[in-house]
Amino acid sequence: MSEELKKTETMAEDGKVKTFNVVFNVEGKAVGKMRNEITGQMISPVVDEVFEMATDEGAAHGGDMTAPPPLAYFCTGFVACLMTQIRAFAKRLRVEVGEVKVKAHIEWEARVEGRDPYTSRPVAFRLDVDLDSDAPFEDQKRLLDAAQKGCFVEATLANPIPVNHTLLIDGEYRDAD
Repeated sequence: MSEELKKTETMAEDGKVKTFNVVFNVEGKAVGKMRNEITGQMISPVVDEVFEMATDEGAAHGGDMTAPPPLAYFCTGFVACLMTQIRAFAKRLRVEVGEVKVKAHIEWEARVEGRDPYTSRPVAFRLDVDLDSDAPFEDQKRLLDAAQKGCFVEATLANPIPVNHTLLIDGEYRDAD
């Protein structure tokens, strides 16, 4: 655990409130038909090693399926984020938990009118959580509630914020929203 996070934990235990930002910088480049190569790094609250990921679509979307599709990372990140918070908060809340399993059903609808590009909308997000725990339901529910509030992906879905876009035009980024 980083020194900054240890300080945050200690201050929170002392009844003081401390905030910290979690910041990633990610850069993607389109290569091949539908393949994207992404490089990223967490820069706060700690600086992590640079990571590299790739995405590709299947033939139905014009790709070669050389990597998972972009939405696979979103779904995986959602499940992994919740599971991480469950394990982290189990210690803080003193809820004994062994193995943690999560099954997710995540569904979107895409709508196409004529030759226009399709539009998408979320339909259903269900996470079935299996905690290997003898703790009473109330304690397991308290743990899950805390994990939901601490999961950055779930917080984003529950409290959507505008996504701002700019376009690089003549060497200058211009507002595109």
